[in-house]
Amino acid sequence: MMTKRIKFFSSIICFFSIFLFSECTKTQVVKKHPNIIYILADDMGYGDLSCYGQKKFSTPNIDRLAENGIRFLNHYAGSTVCAPSRGSLMTGKHTGHACSRGNKLMPGDKNFPLKASEITVAEVFKKAGYITGMFGKWGLGSSCSEGDPLNQGFDEFFGFLHQRLAHNYYPYYLWHNKDKIMLTGNDSLQKNQYAPVLIHKQAMKFLEANKDTTFFLYYPTTIPHAELFAPERYIQKYRGKFLPEKKFEGEDNGEKYKNGHYGSQPDSHAAFAAMINLLDDQVGEIVAKVKELGIAENTIIIFSSDNGPHSEGGADPKYFNSGGGLRGIKRDLYEGGVREPLIVDWPGKIKPGRESDYISAFWDFLPTVADILGQKVPEGIDGISILPELLGKEQPSHSPLYWEFHEGGGKQAVRKGEWKAVRLNVDKNFKGAPLELYNLDKDISESNNVAGKYPEIAKEMLNLMKSCHTPSEDFKFKTE
Repeated sequence: MMTKRIKFFSSIICFFSIFLFSECTKTQVVKKHPNIIYILADDMGYGDLSCYGQKKFSTPNIDRLAENGIRFLNHYAGSTVCAPSRGSLMTGKHTGHACSRGNKLMPGDKNFPLKASEITVAEVFKKAGYITGMFGKWGLGSSCSEGDPLNQGFDEFFGFLHQRLAHNYYPYYLWHNKDKIMLTGNDSLQKNQYAPVLIHKQAMKFLEANKDTTFFLYYPTTIPHAELFAPERYIQKYRGKFLPEKKFEGEDNGEKYKNGHYGSQPDSHAAFAAMINLLDDQVGEIVAKVKELGIAENTIIIFSSDNGPHSEGGADPKYFNSGGGLRGIKRDLYEGGVREPLIVDWPGKIKPGRESDYISAFWDFLPTVADILGQKVPEGIDGISILPELLGKEQPSHSPLYWEFHEGGGKQAVRKGEWKAVRLNVDKNFKGAPLELYNLDKDISESNNVAGKYPEIAKEMLNLMKSCHTPSEDFKFKTE
């Protein structure tokens, strides 16, 4: 009799244990934070995607992300060149406050590093218990420096540390964490190991290895930065289709070869289209892998680019209308240098096929992530969470957007609502450089300077430039 009672109570305990475990598991599934994949193109212009107006070739996989999510029309990069733009994305600060404000080199030909004191978005993810991986181009510090991605919140890194060496697609080596991986297939003049393909394979391995965790995958590809190289099977698809072709003669041997200088390309137009095609295929493979692993419904995929299109290494942004009709290219603070695509796909959260006119920037990524994860927003940043805009809710207005650029004579720009102001040659006269004023609602091409017509608005924009700029010992305008 006693044995039956023991069995009966054991059964009851077992039942409730299974029930409670089941309910806890359900709660955990409901409350689990989303995986986030951020894909960042390199020097891709506002008009280089067919969903943003490109006519000469198509980007069906990236377009599909936009069809399934939201496409921003007024999104801006952190800067008009690589390092400060990426620094802004990582830290939530614009270039008036960020530690990185240009493509500055340190002694020993090392990239200017992110400071150890900076709180990066990867560190925000780590505090929330995420596994973090970065695959591609870093450019914010060398191995073992305070700017090493492994010292800035990333668990795994594979790719280029030095941004100049990331110019070359058949490099002598790549980095995997703290190890330099020699690519013997690229010894001497050989071109057998295409870096974006190698990096992509490692990113796919990261997805497979972490399908049962919660992860942040930062995927800053080097495509379509010069040099204009792609696997031959991709170039074959476009050779002879974009005539007249543009021939580029670069460095094909010697000490400059594979050291940041661009190799020759007789079919620059075809090569550029081929690179975008490859990138679009890789985006498609990432989406397919996420679905295959059964994690698509809880994964946010983001796509953007670090700055406007370049005109180096044979690139021809005018031919492809890479700027989408906007004025300027890389290294300009006009719209073509800093306005970028932003696509966000979040199944079940973002209504498919939406477009947003909301004005946003790279420095909004960190606070948006903190909002999604319920983490504290670091003090001293410039961005705000755009989570309400993503979810179709009421979005608070954004403070003015500000950029400064410490090359080409020194430049500043600020956007507030429909107004955009630009100052050039700031190095020559920091306090008194002439201000250009444009109404972007009426003049998206920034062709009609109305500073003289609206002196009060011009004065307000000038004061904004002054208030947004914090002096930096590392990045000074010459007459500051």
